Amino acid sequence: MRVKMRIRRFNPEKDSKPWWGEYEVEVEPTDRVLDALHQVKWYQDGTLTLRRSCAHGICGSDAMVINGRNALACKVLMRDVGKVCVVEPLRGLPLIKDLVVDMEPFFAKYRAVMPWLVNDEIPDHGERLQSPEARERYDDTTKCILCAACTTSCPSFWANEHYIGPAAIVQAHRFIFDDRDRAAVERLRILNDRDGVWRCRTVFNCVQACPREIDVTKAIGEVKLAILEAL
Repeated sequence: MRVKMRIRRFNPEKDSKPWWGEYEVEVEPTDRVLDALHQVKWYQDGTLTLRRSCAHGICGSDAMVINGRNALACKVLMRDVGKVCVVEPLRGLPLIKDLVVDMEPFFAKYRAVMPWLVNDEIPDHGERLQSPEARERYDDTTKCILCAACTTSCPSFWANEHYIGPAAIVQAHRFIFDDRDRAAVERLRILNDRDGVWRCRTVFNCVQACPREIDVTKAIGEVKLAILEAL
C-alpha cells in the first residue's frame, strides 16, 4: 500500500518556524509507523530526526503525535492510519528538532515524586516479602514506561507547564500504595499542591494516550482520596 507521510519538520539551525514535509512511501499493512519513518529517513531524507530505541513498545522513546493522537510509532500499524499519515512531535515540551522534544522537564517532575522504594528497616528474612494481594494493589501503575504520552496529551499540562502531570502521579501511585514503602505521606504532601494532583480536571486524554493501557485517571483519583484521608 502507498501512503503519504506528512511530517512536521523543524531545524533550529536554519528554520524560523516549523514546516511540513511530505513523502510517499510503499509499506505493508502490518508495517508500523516507525517503519515508514525509517523509509523516509534511510531512503528519502537523511536529515529527518526522530528518537527511537527498542522498537517493541517497551522503551517509550518513539512517542509522538500520529494523526492527532499521542502514540508510540512502533505500535501503530500502517493499516490503521489510512492513506495519509500525519506525524508531529509531542506537544507541551520544548522542541529540539523535527520529532525530538526535550524530555528533561518531564523527567524533572518524575524525580520530584521520589520514584524509588523508601524503607530503612532491616527485613526479617533477607528480603521484603509481599503478598500477591498487596502487589495487585498497585500493579497497574507499574506498567508505566515513561514515554510522556499521557502528560503531553493533557490540556492542564498544556495550559500550565508547572503541573506535575499524570505520568509523575502514576509513578508516585506505584510507591504510595506499596505496603513495603515508608514514604507515602511525604509523596502525598508533594502532590498536595496547586500544581500537583489537584490540577487534574479528569479529561481522560491520558487514559486514551497510554500505550500500556494504564487506567491513569483512576490512579489519580486514588491519590486524591489518599491525600484527603492522610493529610
